[in-house]
Amino acid sequence: MLEKKVKMMPLGDVSIQDDFWKEYMELVRNHVIPYQWEALNDRIEGAEPSYCMQNFRVAAGMEEGCFQGMVFQDSDAYKWLEAVAYSLMWHPDKELEATADEAIDIICAAQQPDGYLDTYYILNGLEKRFTNLMDHHELYCLGHMVEGAVAYYKATGKRKFLDTAIGYVNCVYENIGNAPGKKPGYPGHEVAEMALVGLYEVTKDEKHLELAKYFIDQRGQAPLYFAEEREKNGNDFFWKDSYFQDQYYQAGKPVRQQDRAEGHAVRAVYLYTGMAEVASAAEDRELFEACRKIWNNIVEKQMYVTGSIGSSQYGEAFTFDYDLPNDTVYAETCAAIGFIFFARRMFEITKDSRYTDVMERCLYNGVISGMSLDGKKFFYVNPLEAVPEASEKDYHKKHVKVERQKWFGCACCPPNVARLLSSIGGYAYEYNEKEIYMNLFIGGSMQAVLNGKKNQFRVETDYPWSGDVKIQVENEADTAFTYAIRVPGWCRGYSLKLNGEAVDCPVENGYLLLDRCWKNGDVLVFSMEMPVELVAANPKVREDVGKVAVMRGPVVYCLEEADNGDQLQELYLDENPQFTVKYEKDLLKGVVTLTTEGKRLSEDEWDEKTLYKSYAGRKFERQTLKFIPYYAWTNRTVGEMLVWVRI
Repeated sequence: MLEKKVKMMPLGDVSIQDDFWKEYMELVRNHVIPYQWEALNDRIEGAEPSYCMQNFRVAAGMEEGCFQGMVFQDSDAYKWLEAVAYSLMWHPDKELEATADEAIDIICAAQQPDGYLDTYYILNGLEKRFTNLMDHHELYCLGHMVEGAVAYYKATGKRKFLDTAIGYVNCVYENIGNAPGKKPGYPGHEVAEMALVGLYEVTKDEKHLELAKYFIDQRGQAPLYFAEEREKNGNDFFWKDSYFQDQYYQAGKPVRQQDRAEGHAVRAVYLYTGMAEVASAAEDRELFEACRKIWNNIVEKQMYVTGSIGSSQYGEAFTFDYDLPNDTVYAETCAAIGFIFFARRMFEITKDSRYTDVMERCLYNGVISGMSLDGKKFFYVNPLEAVPEASEKDYHKKHVKVERQKWFGCACCPPNVARLLSSIGGYAYEYNEKEIYMNLFIGGSMQAVLNGKKNQFRVETDYPWSGDVKIQVENEADTAFTYAIRVPGWCRGYSLKLNGEAVDCPVENGYLLLDRCWKNGDVLVFSMEMPVELVAANPKVREDVGKVAVMRGPVVYCLEEADNGDQLQELYLDENPQFTVKYEKDLLKGVVTLTTEGKRLSEDEWDEKTLYKSYAGRKFERQTLKFIPYYAWTNRTVGEMLVWVRI
């Protein structure tokens, strides 16, 4: 059976209190969300203009003007509203809610009589709508609109935004499909597929699930709709000379025939998430098998050690197996977030920790690296090796920034980070009537009704710096249920105690399953060994041969110029390094650093006039190497950074 076995815990039932994630959530609530509202209204000095809310006001007839910005600019407002909704679920805020209502009023005022709502075509000619589904993002904007509207309805109970989104969905349903008179198209940039399943879960309107399933089933079918659309409407095909052709859109062949990740990475994982949603809702085993094969291809052959995906700047895309360059990498922040979406859906169907392991890896490395520690600057691209001069002067590395940016003309990443971090509690804990799953080790309290009885859990931990997790059960009546604790894939040893006594329990799909009648005051202590580990890459990853990455627990570490000097490529780890592990509370908002004795390739026998000479062996100088968490790099000074170190 492919039905979801667990569901996200309502965010209002989760109170995150630990030092690590509470800091991020409050940062999003107090700084990122207000900052992004200013950015959406073009009030950030020195930042690229968004034009987002201006476009809505012009489309609604509130002011004069024309469409400006990217064709998908509407989606930034929708993702911002989704982040606001999640924030309101765990921290009610009347002022923020009023600002969101103001934004919703402006958005809804732009809706057309038949439900259509896309400012690009409202301002550039409605007669052209649905003529370039391949590139013009109408259905992408629809998807983000639906996600934001569903979240806001759940947070506030207000229907205005939800009804507006339903109106646009119904408009699309009337215009796109296989029935006579409709266009047999589908999204060029996926996201509507998973959004529509989420809408169906709220409305129970079968046509919402039907539309999601149609988008999945129709994609890549012959005759190829995008090819017909290009020919009929004279649309440009930017990728006509590329190796991926229509697979840039994951549309070169039906999705059930796809068994590896290809094309634009964000589009891809959004599609795969939608495929998993539809496979579950429709009990489609063939579709789920395609999801499983694609997942395996990503994690076994196309994923960075940080959990990031999408190795090529050209097309922001997957390329080929084991192609994982570190200095020309793309690794878009949105792609890591989309990969988390895919992971969560696969976990909910299987209850298998292989998916939540990747979710954790992405969160601690590939996602939070995309935002500065003060929440005011952002990365689009997340390199694993960076040299400031190369980023400035090498055309092929100009996309690799060594300093986060205030905003982007294409600003998909900042609101994506905000909406994920605002909803982190729902990823940490999932449940059903008889089970609660601890996916992430995050301190705080949460409550759930299990076996018809209300239970509360208090979690204390200093994770990811410590592997100790304490869970206390509080209930009014003894309750029988299963408490499932993930044993991370990185964990080589652990202990488990119940009320002070060691306890054995079965491990299934990477989860410890404690099935018992729980009493008020029961205490679980789960302790994971957390040594420093050197990670090697498959030798087929050409860029990483002879190198290792340093990890401790879920955190990937890196060398920065600020601690180690420049020319980081000259540094070597010893074969069996001994690390000093130290928590530095005043560094980078409090991090564990790792130091060890290593060596630097000597330049003593080289001068500025010699580029090559006969090899006569290597000489080294001893040097102390200091590693910081990768996610925190370039928060002090601009300089070189390196994840994969020679050994």
